[in-house]
Amino acid sequence: MENTINKNDKQCYFCVNNIKEIDYKDGHTLRRYVGSYMKIFSKKKTGTCAKHQRKLATAIKRARIMALMPFVNQPK
Repeated sequence: MENTINKNDKQCYFCVNNIKEIDYKDGHTLRRYVGSYMKIFSKKKTGTCAKHQRKLATAIKRARIMALMPFVNQPK
């Protein structure tokens, strides 16, 4: 059998760009990984590896506590 890569396979953004630490103060990057209701996307949806998904979740939670990101999206 050939080792083929499906076009649905996603690569980890942090591994590809050689990012070692995920900064909780970088709101622009963190917003890519939360939905419209500020819920953290799964690693299956984002394509991040398990190691970076854990670091990403911690960074998002820290940003929420420091009031850099909201816990929930407020209706208008």
